[in-house]
Amino acid sequence: MATQYLDITEEHCPMTFVKTKLALSKLADGDILEVLLPSGEPLENVPRSAVEQGFYVLGIEQIDTQVHKVILKK
Repeated sequence: MATQYLDITEEHCPMTFVKTKLALSKLADGDILEVLLPSGEPLENVPRSAVEQGFYVLGIEQIDTQVHKVILKK
């Protein structure tokens, strides 16, 4: 099991999930992807879209007032 990291704090929808989906597609079963993303629409859409694609949301942590970390598992 490996952990990958993705920072999309400077991206805007729909690129936030496009970049997340590309990173998720490179994971092996059981691997983890930690995604740093901004509050608002990306925080709502990325976890929901990941679940719709068959991935698991292991957690969402607030890093600061505008940045969150979403932990996804394949």
